[in-house]
Amino acid sequence: MSTQAPFRIAVLDDYQDVALTMADWSVLDGRAGVTVFNDHLAEPDAVVARLQPFDVVCVMRERTPLTRAVIERLPKLRLIASTATGNASIDLEAAEKQGVQVVHTGYSSAPTVELTWALILASARNLIAENAVLRDGGWQRQIGDDLAGRTLGLLGLGNIGAALARIGQAFGMKVIAWSQNLTAERAASAGAELVTKEELFRQADIVSIHLRLSGRTRGLVGAAELALMKPTARLVNTSRGPIVVEADLVAALEGGKIAGAAVDVFDQEPLPPDHPFRSLPNLLATPHIGYVTRGLYERFYRDTVQNIVHWLDRSAVGGR
Repeated sequence: MSTQAPFRIAVLDDYQDVALTMADWSVLDGRAGVTVFNDHLAEPDAVVARLQPFDVVCVMRERTPLTRAVIERLPKLRLIASTATGNASIDLEAAEKQGVQVVHTGYSSAPTVELTWALILASARNLIAENAVLRDGGWQRQIGDDLAGRTLGLLGLGNIGAALARIGQAFGMKVIAWSQNLTAERAASAGAELVTKEELFRQADIVSIHLRLSGRTRGLVGAAELALMKPTARLVNTSRGPIVVEADLVAALEGGKIAGAAVDVFDQEPLPPDHPFRSLPNLLATPHIGYVTRGLYERFYRDTVQNIVHWLDRSAVGGR
């Protein structure tokens, strides 16, 4: 980082240490110094202490929340550059009050769609367990579940849910769907049948969640919903962890109430080392990699650099 640069930029939570390779940051040379942090800080006080010297903070999705309590303690902060089109973990009102501009990058839901179907296939066919058996010298220990002729239940039928509906149809599945505002016409246009929430959990062989996290959806899937599922059914969540009550899902899996689950999102991220999700044999868990693909990362960081350049240009002429 150049000590002579007039502005200082922090790039947070670059877990794979790839941020500087995904875009041309040299366009900032002489204008701003860039510091990349590969680790994750969870405690707000530690986040504040780290970010005190920086004018610009680049965040990857919701990995590090920038709450009011954090933003108000960063007097130098002038720009938050977030990836994707929205970030619920940034307090926009607090940012505006402090004179901090918030900008976003482009986004594509295709990587999350692809990962969701990969998790469905891997869970249904026990791919992780069978691979482990083969590596240990064994051969064929479990029997996988069919998808053709079975029922795919989608909680949410937006861009991602609708894409999953099309894939489910291509695999010969019946598709049913529910969300609070979904209509029969919208469901039909995506090739799905609108059912009640209770019917979805009773009928579906695969329940896949594609809802935004909000006050209405937090804890939407708990013990009551899981109890409605068939013992042969599986739950998939690539949306947001708190939509599912984690303790209830753990209990259902430990008790064999459902056949399995596949999750990419969690209440606390990174997942604590001793969390039961790390050891349950009927759970397939991935570390929130739904959007972690080369193409989308390149778009994220390229747009981030462009957003910073535009902000610097405006700052140079006295704007914000």
